[in-house]
Amino acid sequence: MPTWQQLRDVKLSRYRHDADGWGKVSRRADAARLRVDREMTIPVRSTQKGETATKAAGDLDRLSRNYRYVHGECGLVRTTLESLAADLEGPQRKLKQALEDAEALKFTVNGDGSVTYPAPVSMDGTSSPVLPGPYAPGAGGGTARAGALVPFLPGWGEGGSNANKAMAEDIAERIASAVRQASEIDARYAPVLRALKAPAGLDVTDDILVDAAKDMGAVRKAVGNFLDDKGIPHGNSPAENRKWWSDLTDGQRDEYATLYPAEIGALDGLPSEVRDTSNRLVLAETRALLSQQYERLGPEPPQYVQVGDPPSAVVNPLWQQWHKSGGERLRAQLKGMQAIQDRLDASGVPGRNGEPGLPQAYLLGFDTKGDGHAIIANGNPDTADHTAVFVPGTGSKLEDASGDIRRMTDTWRQTQQMAPGKATSTITWIGYDAPQNLVTDSPRPSYAYGAAPKLNSFLDGLRAAQGSDAVCLPSHHTTVIAHSYGTTVVGAAAKEHHIAADDIVVAGSPGMLVGDASDLGVGRDHVWSEAAGDDPVPYIGRPFLAGDKWGVHYFHGIPYKAGHISTIPSDEAFGGHRMDVDTSGHSDYWNKGSLSLSNQAAVVVGKYDDVKGKK
Repeated sequence: MPTWQQLRDVKLSRYRHDADGWGKVSRRADAARLRVDREMTIPVRSTQKGETATKAAGDLDRLSRNYRYVHGECGLVRTTLESLAADLEGPQRKLKQALEDAEALKFTVNGDGSVTYPAPVSMDGTSSPVLPGPYAPGAGGGTARAGALVPFLPGWGEGGSNANKAMAEDIAERIASAVRQASEIDARYAPVLRALKAPAGLDVTDDILVDAAKDMGAVRKAVGNFLDDKGIPHGNSPAENRKWWSDLTDGQRDEYATLYPAEIGALDGLPSEVRDTSNRLVLAETRALLSQQYERLGPEPPQYVQVGDPPSAVVNPLWQQWHKSGGERLRAQLKGMQAIQDRLDASGVPGRNGEPGLPQAYLLGFDTKGDGHAIIANGNPDTADHTAVFVPGTGSKLEDASGDIRRMTDTWRQTQQMAPGKATSTITWIGYDAPQNLVTDSPRPSYAYGAAPKLNSFLDGLRAAQGSDAVCLPSHHTTVIAHSYGTTVVGAAAKEHHIAADDIVVAGSPGMLVGDASDLGVGRDHVWSEAAGDDPVPYIGRPFLAGDKWGVHYFHGIPYKAGHISTIPSDEAFGGHRMDVDTSGHSDYWNKGSLSLSNQAAVVVGKYDDVKGKK
């Protein structure tokens, strides 16, 4: 327990100075990580081949992880010291006020916190008579201690005759209260600060990352009065989020990003650099934690075992327990996280046929809620000339992220062939809970209406991060590409809110809940559709997800009735451009070298005249 002298003398400015030093180390570590990733790892991967290059890239990845860990842990130290200084201000202020009051009254504060006071002075200027019995310390003076308040004698105290004693007791109590508060604060912070250390010979293992996540939780608990997540906007528009962030000091931004990375990483409207740094930390710590949980379960046991004579197959109780303990879910989540990490690690890696190396990846969103969500960008959308956002359909989830990520890496490479001098960012947006069952879930529009606000917020956030608040006056060219049920999500988003896009491309659409391309808010000339002749989804989805418009019904090309008709994007009556495709089925629209992919890329880079088969 600290003494009142220690509390009086502690230099809170020293804590803040130290916090600033730890903050500088944290920021420098993050800057070093970015340099390693972009100025070293990407050039090595994009220009070098062979075992030596592979080992060098692996060593650089390890160095990057170390810097990320240093960034996070030093940031926690900074925030803890800042909060400690803020929390100690109150008790120190209370103590100093009590000491000033004692000095003004000519009282003496003793080493143990007790207060010695002189005898009171009577009205005629002489000392008051000595009090009889246990209430009379010496010749009217005495020593007061906290927690030992002595009642006034009848007729004393309120009138001021024994005021010195009462005031001394009050001062002693305030001194003790300040020391108690400081002791409680010390007890809360000391174990947190002691835990914020790394083992010698830093190698960021899963154990270290799990420990770092525990550190974060401990610091959050300790500094709750100084910095909690209530200060982070909830439910605000992306433009408001951007303003909140820009109004913070550099120190406040560092504190929020270090202590609440999941919340900051999910905040639409913030710079992509900020979201990427926060989400990479969340991914690393979540992956480490789930990996440990999965390893503790052990390998998946056989589903069936043979019992009896003659033997017969029965369900293995060990297999049942493995699944009940979450083995299958953990495996699925880890599979999706591995796909994300693979893309992060592939920055700079060239394609197999001499294609340019992939640009820096940005992790703009990540969580394991529900079926899991991830938002991965190829290139920085904040500075891109052209941005494409891909909205996948039925069955999309974290576990199967690799296929959707690959579609957008292939799209990015195609745009580089068509517009090599332009900066393009292509984004995989697994940002909603998609229907998982083609028969029971996909015919329902409820999934689309639930996803629409999330998609609109993300698209508005891109515009806000790019510096354009007015969605009708974009400074960057944005295309939304949607597949299957994802096109229904885009239709719902356009119905809910002016969609922050310049072009909309849909492939294999079962219907967009609107009857005409003009209902999507970007103009008919900026709505583009692809549908393979043998893709069954447009036919299956029409009765459930089509939109209605006033038009003419045809039978074998002959008009026979005017009235309401249901349309989907591949219908001529829908009014958008129907592009030629050279792929088959429902999932091949992004095949490398295909016309289907080339047409999409032409729209993304704004080369509309290069679209083949435009109708």
